[in-house]
Amino acid sequence: MRVMIQIEAVNKVFHTKAGEVQALKNVSLHVKKGDIFGVIGYSGAGKSTLIRLVNLLEKPDSGKVRIEGREITGLSQKELNRQRKEIGMIFQQFNLLESQTVYQNIAIPLIMSKMKKEKIQARVKKLLSFVELEHKSKTYVSQLSGGQKQRIGIARALATDPKILLCDEATSALDPQTTESILQLLQRINRELNITILLITHEMNVIKKICNKVAVMKEGKICEQGETLQVFGSPKEEITKSFVGTVINSSIPELLRKDLEKNNAIIRITFLGEASKQSLISVINKQFEIETTILSASVNELQGKILGILILQIKGEAKEVQKAEQYIRSQNVKIERVSF
Repeated sequence: MRVMIQIEAVNKVFHTKAGEVQALKNVSLHVKKGDIFGVIGYSGAGKSTLIRLVNLLEKPDSGKVRIEGREITGLSQKELNRQRKEIGMIFQQFNLLESQTVYQNIAIPLIMSKMKKEKIQARVKKLLSFVELEHKSKTYVSQLSGGQKQRIGIARALATDPKILLCDEATSALDPQTTESILQLLQRINRELNITILLITHEMNVIKKICNKVAVMKEGKICEQGETLQVFGSPKEEITKSFVGTVINSSIPELLRKDLEKNNAIIRITFLGEASKQSLISVINKQFEIETTILSASVNELQGKILGILILQIKGEAKEVQKAEQYIRSQNVKIERVSF
């Protein structure tokens, strides 16, 4: 699969009254065709600056930005404007003209492209049907709900038939039910229109629901990235563990901690994909002279696969416990000792 977005060793410094702020520090990121690639981080991590590099709303101080292999930082304004037609963008606060109708807002980029009126009408009608707001064509934006406004923002971003869609905190201003519907729409755009999506968010639930890949940012750097299933199943950095912990429970409840015997083994088992279908606990209880107590369990679906996390206390002689752990490791699952 070819690379659609290639960011290489990019640095960006903002000069403020308070001094220099290094927003990006040697950042590299590759987004392949068909990805829904999520970038997550707390406020100030550099996410917005990163996504704005892709259409050069922000220019890097050093490093390269390539779209489908074409280096864009050196393009003339005319060439850049042409390139931007292939990159749609939606925003947290919608960026719509409140005093204009839905039709007028969607038509703006088409008018600027000097498309014929009849084609504009047909294109807007098709887009309104796609975002399921056909009946709102003549409605003024100020009369729409937040979810409807974001759908219109998405329709406008799709107007020029882009290959890439950038989402800048696209669901942060929405309630949970509306967020769910917008995420489903983004998945449909990716699947049916074959549009590559790069989104930034501070909500791990967004990553969990729709992203096949994720990068975690902190203080202007990417500290961890990879396939979503792998990052969720085996987070390495503390910030990643913190984010994953907001949507996948893999901790021992405090009330249970008080009664745990310190000399017994506490293990965390992570099941990915097919491994989640195994009956490991039943097998080790029958095969070895041990007793097990389930302290915490979590089963989640990511990208059509199952991620299960189980925390066990194993009681028994050290040799038997070790045999049980060796058997678990042989079953293509991740196992680690837990200390507390």
